[in-house]
Amino acid sequence: MTSHRHPYDTLGGATLVTSALAAQEAGVVPATIRKWVQLGHLRPSGQQGRSHLYRLEDVFAAERATRRAPRRRTSATAGPASRPTSAPLG
Repeated sequence: MTSHRHPYDTLGGATLVTSALAAQEAGVVPATIRKWVQLGHLRPSGQQGRSHLYRLEDVFAAERATRRAPRRRTSATAGPASRPTSAPLG
C-alpha cells in the first residue's frame, strides 16, 4: 500500500514543495526555480520520485537574494549606444 503525499509535505518540520509549487509560491515560472538551482541560489531538500522537493524557506530566501542582486548591464541589455548628434547642416 502506498501513501499519497500532500504537495505541502513536511520533513522535520520544514515544508517541502515541488518545483511547480515553489514557483507558484514565489511568483515566478518553474524555469526560474531551475535557474536558481543552476546558479547555486537554491538546493533541493528532498526527492519524490523524479521530482525535486524544496523547502519553502529556501525558496523565499533565493527569491529575496535574486531580487536584491543588482543587475549587470551588458551591451545586449543596455539599449542603443548614445552617439553624439551632429549639428544640422544648413
